[in-house]
Amino acid sequence: MQTRYLTILAALTLAACGKGSSDAAKADSLQRDLAMAPADSSAALNDRAADRPSTPRPPAPRPASALAAGTEFVGSALDSITSRRNKAGETMRMTVSADVKDAQGRTVIPAGSVVALRIDVLAPAENDNDKTGKLQLTPTSVQIGGQSYAISATVDSIKYSIVGRGVTAGDAAKVGAGAVAGGVAGRVIGGNRRGTVVGAVVGAAAGAAVASNTNDRDVVIRPGNYMRIRLSGAFSR
Repeated sequence: MQTRYLTILAALTLAACGKGSSDAAKADSLQRDLAMAPADSSAALNDRAADRPSTPRPPAPRPASALAAGTEFVGSALDSITSRRNKAGETMRMTVSADVKDAQGRTVIPAGSVVALRIDVLAPAENDNDKTGKLQLTPTSVQIGGQSYAISATVDSIKYSIVGRGVTAGDAAKVGAGAVAGGVAGRVIGGNRRGTVVGAVVGAAAGAAVASNTNDRDVVIRPGNYMRIRLSGAFSR
C-alpha cells in the first residue's frame, strides 16, 4: 500500500515538473516573440537633435513713413526775392519750422529741412488798380539730411510786400520828355516867351503824372517771411 502511494506521488511530481517546464518554455518563447516583433512604423518617434544655439531673426521691416495729400506745414523764407531783380525760372528756398509727422506720429520731414520753390510768375503792380502784383511759386523738392526728395505741393499762403520804387531814371526821362513836349507845344500855340514858359510848366506837370501812373510797385519777399505749403500728392522717403 505504501509502495503504491509512493508511486502515485512520484507520478504527480513528474507531472508537475513537466507542466512547470512546459509553462517556462511557453513564457520563454513568448518573450522571444515579443523581442522579435516588428516595430510599429506609424508610432511617433521621440528622436531629438542636439540643442543648437538659436539664430536671431531679423526685425520685421518698418512700414514706410508717408504724408498724405493735403498735409500742410509751415516755414519761413530763406532768400529774398523782388520783382525788380528776379524773374520766372529762378529758385528761392524756405526752411521748415516744425517736424512734419505722419498718421502714426513718425517724423517724415524734420524741422530745419529746406524746401526749394521755383518762381513761375513774378511781376510788379503796374498801376493804382493793381494792389497785389503777380506771384506764383511751386515747391519742387525738399532736402532732408543732405538728400533731396521730389515733392508735389502748392504754396497755400505766403507773406509778401508791395514796395514802391520811387522815381527811377526811366521815370525821370519820361518827365523830361513831357517838359520838352510842353515847351514845344507852348511855343507853337502861344507864339511868345510867356507861352513857352507856361507850356513848359504844363508839360512838366503832365510828365510827372505819366511817371506816377507808370511807377511800378514791386512784389518783395524777405528772409523770415511766413510761408505755408500744402501737399498735392503723397510724400514718402
